[in-house]
Amino acid sequence: MRLPLTRREFLRWTVGTSAAITLGASASSAAAFRGHLRKAMIVKEVTEAALQPLKEAGFQGVETTHICPEAEAVQGRAAAEKLGMRVHSVLRGWMEFNSEDSKKVQESIEKTMLALRAAKGYGADAILLVPCRVSGIPMPEPWEFDIAFDPTTGHVTRVAAGDNSRFEAYIKAQNHATDTSRAAVERLIPLAQELGVIIALENVWNNLWVKPALFRHFVSSFASLWVKAYFDIGNHVKYAPPQEWIQTLGPLIAKLHVKDFKLNPDGHGGNFVHPRDGSIDWPAVRRALDEVGYDGWATIEDGGLPLTEFSHRFDLIEAGE
Repeated sequence: MRLPLTRREFLRWTVGTSAAITLGASASSAAAFRGHLRKAMIVKEVTEAALQPLKEAGFQGVETTHICPEAEAVQGRAAAEKLGMRVHSVLRGWMEFNSEDSKKVQESIEKTMLALRAAKGYGADAILLVPCRVSGIPMPEPWEFDIAFDPTTGHVTRVAAGDNSRFEAYIKAQNHATDTSRAAVERLIPLAQELGVIIALENVWNNLWVKPALFRHFVSSFASLWVKAYFDIGNHVKYAPPQEWIQTLGPLIAKLHVKDFKLNPDGHGGNFVHPRDGSIDWPAVRRALDEVGYDGWATIEDGGLPLTEFSHRFDLIEAGE
């Protein structure tokens, strides 16, 4: 089921002065957008000591990789709330829903259940989940993908232009991953609904659902408010411009990861770089987010810069600069 796409109208930008390059002016510029981006960073254990530097740098919340019993997560929630912050998401990461080993599939389901319960304890409203990955078989280069799929099943029928015989194993693996991941996630939906925690699916360089329309079809096929997309702005640059992904996924987007990717001069391949140092058109991304009505958390998935610098760059992105 495709969810309706809400279109947002933009307010006019106030005529800026030279002061518009300052942080304060950037903050006021952000008011031109209907939705807001809430600033977060990834942490391990949620403690007051871990959160205090983030609070001082202007971050409003965190996403945690520390998956623990719900009672322990409640303590993390208390530490965050003491500082006026929030644990908004739990990063579960990679699972093996497409494994031929039924024990590994069951283990993945149980690990995801633990993450959902931890999220409840933290007060988070979503977990990030990568259902599975495929590798070690011939597949198109990122710039070669030209996907066609059956809208009834979500099975791909073509992954590149021309003869697809060399990609037969990949097509089979993609369709197997779709079927097995759908079956596993459907088993998890009742618990997600009970706990009030969204299962936010991410396709993070796992060679699956690599084009916007295909990923939208997979996520929307659950027809559930408890299954959405976790969209990483930097991860998708090599497949299509991030604004195209955003416009296609629309209200299916539950959360955002923020990082950047610099394409090589020929547009083939590249490297991850700090936000605003790469090939992403951040003003276009910001406009696209507002067009689809996004109003929520955006978590910087990066390191190597002072927290104050990450915070400043985030503010520029939110302001549409």
